Amino acid sequence: DELDADTLKLGMHAPESYRGDTAKALADTKGWLADGWRTVYVTEGHGPAARTVEVLGGEGIAARLDTDLAEISPSLVHVACGSIDYGFVDPRLGLAVLTETDLSGQRSVSKDGARMPARRRKTIDPLTLEAGDYIVHEQHGVGRYIEMVQRTVQGATREYLVVEYAPAKRGQPGDRLYIPTDQLEQITKYVGGEAPTLHRLGGADWTKTKARAKKAVKEIAADLIKLYSARMAAPGHAFGSDTPWQRELEDAFPYAETPDQLTTIAEVKEDMEKTVPMDRLICGDVGYGKTEIAVRAAFKAVQDGKQVAVLVPTTLLVQQHFGTFGERYSQFPVNVRALSRFQTDTEAKATLEGLREGSVDVVIGTHRLFSSETKFKDLGLVIVDEEQRFGVEHKEQLKKLRANVDVLTMSATPIPRTLEMAVTGIREMSTITTPPEERHPVLTFVGPYEERQIGAAIRRELLREGQVFYIHNRVESIDRAAARLREIVPEARIATAHGQMSEQTLEQVVVDFWEKKYDVLVSTTIVESGIDISNANTLIVERGDNFGLSQLHQLRGRVGRGRERGYAYFLYPPEKPLTETAHERLATIAQHTEMGAGMYVAMKDLEIRGAGNLLGGEQSGHIAGVGFDLYVRMVGEAVADYRASLEGGVEEEPPLEVKIELPVDAHVPHDYAPGERLRLQAYRAIASVNTEEDVKSVREELVDRYGKLPEPVENLLLVAGLRMLARACGVGEIVLQGNNIRFAPVELRESQELRLKRLYPGTVIKPAAHQVLVPRPKTAKVGGQPLVGRELLGWTGEFLTTILGS
Repeated sequence: DELDADTLKLGMHAPESYRGDTAKALADTKGWLADGWRTVYVTEGHGPAARTVEVLGGEGIAARLDTDLAEISPSLVHVACGSIDYGFVDPRLGLAVLTETDLSGQRSVSKDGARMPARRRKTIDPLTLEAGDYIVHEQHGVGRYIEMVQRTVQGATREYLVVEYAPAKRGQPGDRLYIPTDQLEQITKYVGGEAPTLHRLGGADWTKTKARAKKAVKEIAADLIKLYSARMAAPGHAFGSDTPWQRELEDAFPYAETPDQLTTIAEVKEDMEKTVPMDRLICGDVGYGKTEIAVRAAFKAVQDGKQVAVLVPTTLLVQQHFGTFGERYSQFPVNVRALSRFQTDTEAKATLEGLREGSVDVVIGTHRLFSSETKFKDLGLVIVDEEQRFGVEHKEQLKKLRANVDVLTMSATPIPRTLEMAVTGIREMSTITTPPEERHPVLTFVGPYEERQIGAAIRRELLREGQVFYIHNRVESIDRAAARLREIVPEARIATAHGQMSEQTLEQVVVDFWEKKYDVLVSTTIVESGIDISNANTLIVERGDNFGLSQLHQLRGRVGRGRERGYAYFLYPPEKPLTETAHERLATIAQHTEMGAGMYVAMKDLEIRGAGNLLGGEQSGHIAGVGFDLYVRMVGEAVADYRASLEGGVEEEPPLEVKIELPVDAHVPHDYAPGERLRLQAYRAIASVNTEEDVKSVREELVDRYGKLPEPVENLLLVAGLRMLARACGVGEIVLQGNNIRFAPVELRESQELRLKRLYPGTVIKPAAHQVLVPRPKTAKVGGQPLVGRELLGWTGEFLTTILGS
């Protein structure tokens, strides 16, 4: 039936936006089919369409992939490919059309057919604090967080962070500082090694520590800029825009991309299309879809006739990636080769020859790619997977390629130096924090080694027809460990794998395990990176106390990669006392089992180990002095200042700290954002706004997460806007003082003084103190009361604009 304009006006209306609530969308769909409606789902590409049919079928809803929609049957859902912004529901015609936008609340493809990234929300450090944590205040130094309290002063409720500092004399309680939550941007959690000493409020120690760090940071900034300038000056290759084949490859992806994946892909492509060589780091937790980004970036490079080198840490991961890339490129004329010790000498020689003459498009290899015999005809892109696994000497060899070749680095737990370079802007960084659909956190157990528990864990996995990784990291005793397991669980089929096996034997064992010929794989850490066996969902690590934190996190990432719940057991010998470091690592891995814990684990690793200097191998004491976050911020500022001085500009002044103390009810109510962590997150977001666009973005995020804003939260946003206005006018203090409002510092011209006295009679100007005291305004009613709340905020903004805005 054709829909004429009048019919559309009369009966049709927009469908509900389900915002990812699949259960609600499926329930509505079942209702429409039961009522005999005709139902159509429209997706932008063939891959998502096929996935939609699969999801509907899994829920018992009959669905068919239709290309032409010649006839719409009321008994099943028709899934079609097409480009419609929004769907519609028409009760008069009994017709429902839903699009990806209606289902997820966002569009994934632009009108010209290119995939649209989701707008990246400002990544806000959630500042997760617990009583006793150390924090760094930019003005007062290192203190200990006690609690968050609400206080009502002059009828206005606000929330404060209580921070304890060192006492002036021993034996006395420490000084306490009440920090308003609208000043949270001045606070960072202390990360930097051992427990620090607390500073005294008003003491000189903090000023000296900060000055020493600033001096060291200026030297680092100069070296960083030289590195950065060399890269900016190097002529890179500007890749062309996406080809039809690129779109075809992306549409064939069988899963729904997460919003972060789409954004990261768009950022990578944008970098590749610039003349400056790309140097981007992608931080995404294990199993969050980094490989798909590498697949698309490599394909884009090949479309421009360039070669791609994919560098991975282990031979097993070479095989894994070789299979993935080969499968994704199977419909296209792309020659993918592997280069590791799994290949015979003849195969390796043919691959090297192909790289020299240009017939090999993509090579996936281990350190062998660094050998002197590896020569490329036209290398355009280097992809480094699990960067933290490569040593300094390998990275130096990479730098020789890096001058004018695009580099894409991927890591689940980036090393501290990489984190610093990314945060300071020397390298671009993308973070993938959205877990794939149907992924559950891995249940993690840390405890002493006990045979009965190991037997129970393996048997439970066997009962659901799953498989087990058992990590024993000593080659000489691995066979004895396997024999012991055979005694504990005689019914399990057990195989061993380690790096000293011959290539063929090792490959055969892993393939047999993948094909479910074995139930338990007893192996060394060769399975740590990239082995993706979705049926293996229990991990047992025999000596968890001997591993580094990022290693433990990587190992845990081997399980729970499918729909099944994963279990990880990190064990230690009960008869040996744990070292303090081992205890802290195991405690961290046990506490942080949530999805996307990789970045937290990296920061905690930095806290336990301390941080290295940005450019050298030595440790940096300055990071321990001021904490990692503030140190990184100082490096960023120093880099910007040094760059400005090179370009003949002026060093940028740090933003003015603004203190607003007015009788305004401005806080996040406990029943609006339940839980201290969520409220801290909201306060942090509001405190860090710098533009009107930021305010709008934070408002949208809060409404999306918690619903309509209550008045105290609206007031918080108004206070944030007033702070921006005060900063622009150079005013650092707006404080209620008796019956007056004090503005400081204020420098007035003669014309401004005259206008001030005329418009605001009773004002006291104190030129020596750079202050202005303005009588607090009253309501217009007879016997008017002093202004409070948003009316007072509005009056204050008007005052700043009228007197100081000019």
